[in-house]
Amino acid sequence: MPKPRLDLAAQFLFENSLFLIGGAIAALVWANVDLESYHQFLHTSLIPGSHEVGYSLLHVVNDGLMAVFFAMAAKEVWESLLPGGPLSKWKTAATPLMATLGGVVMPTFVYITGCLIVGQWDTLGRGWAVPCATDIAFSYLIARIVFGAGHPAIAFLLLLAIADDAAGLLILAVAYPQEALQPQYLLGAVGAVAWGLLLRRLGVRSFWVYLLGPGVLSWLSFHYAGIHAALGLVPIIPTLPHAAHDPGLFAEDEQDHDTLSEFARWWKNPVELILGLFGLVNAGVVFSNTGPATWLVLSGLLIGKPLGITLFTFLGEKLFHLERPDGMTYGHIVTLGMVAAIGFTVALFVSTAAFNEPGAIQDSAKMGALASFAAAIIAIPLGRALKVKSAAAPLETSE
Repeated sequence: MPKPRLDLAAQFLFENSLFLIGGAIAALVWANVDLESYHQFLHTSLIPGSHEVGYSLLHVVNDGLMAVFFAMAAKEVWESLLPGGPLSKWKTAATPLMATLGGVVMPTFVYITGCLIVGQWDTLGRGWAVPCATDIAFSYLIARIVFGAGHPAIAFLLLLAIADDAAGLLILAVAYPQEALQPQYLLGAVGAVAWGLLLRRLGVRSFWVYLLGPGVLSWLSFHYAGIHAALGLVPIIPTLPHAAHDPGLFAEDEQDHDTLSEFARWWKNPVELILGLFGLVNAGVVFSNTGPATWLVLSGLLIGKPLGITLFTFLGEKLFHLERPDGMTYGHIVTLGMVAAIGFTVALFVSTAAFNEPGAIQDSAKMGALASFAAAIIAIPLGRALKVKSAAAPLETSE
């Protein structure tokens, strides 16, 4: 029996991250039409009568709700490390991991070099990590258009993006503390992990118990330690009961009923709504604030990403005798590098962490993150120019 049109429309909205796009577009329009009312909206307290900054809509979304988004990212990273997971064996993971390293090092190099050239290191230097990000959802969507659903480049990109997520979580935690670090509070996170492991040993299956118990303790620990609170749920993800083996990258037919899988299934659609709110409260950039940070972020993404991914894949082959997957030429690698240059969600988040004072500099960095959608526009004709064939066509063999 075919699904009703309403169900199909809702499925299309959720599976193509259209809430995030819609939120971002609404924010851009609103900020450029009436910036004052937009800022009033951001700083609306969600607790009547309270004027505490931490209760504003902006902070609740960025520090609270986004914790679930990063927990979902941590879930993909954790499962990929389990037996059978794509990052569990060096032979499978080595080349994408090498490419990931290039996709972090080269954008950083391009950004820092640009900063020094324009002589604005003191004001813009903190944004070096913004172009390191790869947006998994949008990159995956564009990759399916460019390469076809069954192409080995899809798995390569997802491996790269998962490893990039892991690097991004580490960079956020280490490079961008919200306040002066107070590491003693991290004992709370250690206690949260121990609590989660005890719950698992006792056979507790509901993911709500893990989120509302160890999860809240870990979040508070990160908050008071000065580490970005949005990462607060990450430590407890490995404590949730999970399958002994990885079910596969973004497995669509996953039938596991373990706690970690149930957590991901329950939160899949709510996270899309959270991302819509994230776009609404973060993407309100005034176009006139486009500045040096915009071009530095864009250069890091559109030049540094594809260059780094291609160069480090080449170095991996020549220096460490790593192998590209069958069916992938350097035309595929270059194109994949451009697809990975879509920073958007994570780049937008890092922009707010790097430049935590609202204003022209933060807005200009955000504009670079938003404009990274240009990578999608470039990747499609680039793939055609480099004679990249979709999976529906006979694949070229490695040279």
